[in-house]
Amino acid sequence: MECSDSTAATNTTSCSSSPRSLSPSSSSSPPPPNVVLSPCAACKILRRRCADKCVLAPYFPPTEPSKFTTAHRVFGASNIIKFLQELPEFQRADAVSSMVYEAQARIRDPVYGCAGAICQLQKQVDELQAQLAKTQAELVNMQCQQANLVAIICMEMEMSQSPQPSSEESLDSFISPQSYQSNSFFLDDNNIGATWEPLWT
Repeated sequence: MECSDSTAATNTTSCSSSPRSLSPSSSSSPPPPNVVLSPCAACKILRRRCADKCVLAPYFPPTEPSKFTTAHRVFGASNIIKFLQELPEFQRADAVSSMVYEAQARIRDPVYGCAGAICQLQKQVDELQAQLAKTQAELVNMQCQQANLVAIICMEMEMSQSPQPSSEESLDSFISPQSYQSNSFFLDDNNIGATWEPLWT
């Protein structure tokens, strides 16, 4: 009986001490949370596992699935991956934007694709350049007309400001010494006598 009592006592002490020893360890190290990373739009559409170093992940986020769907429809996933691997990283974003734009143009216009859009834009540029040249020619013509009008106005102003000869000045110019000498023939006494001599005879 004494042995049984001693074993029971040791069991109770060990059971009572075991929770105290486990409680600090359980409170200090909580279990890590479960982190779920969503795959990129390319891997999600292709139904494959998205790796950590996925080439398509930075350019086809899971929030834009239509972006990869459009490019994949025209170029194919293998061609897109091969094309991106051949380019340096600083050019890949522009390459993806170009592929998506070209794929959208090809879907809208299966015959010409982006070439049709380029031709249409070039036509608009030519029309705008022709309108610009016409406007510049009209502007030069208007500037010439304005210059001629200003010259005419200046000439009229100079003529109006220049002094005109008065009636007295014109009379003085008429009775000048030269005109007096030219008319002295009629005032000579000899000429007067010669003129009236036949009348007395």
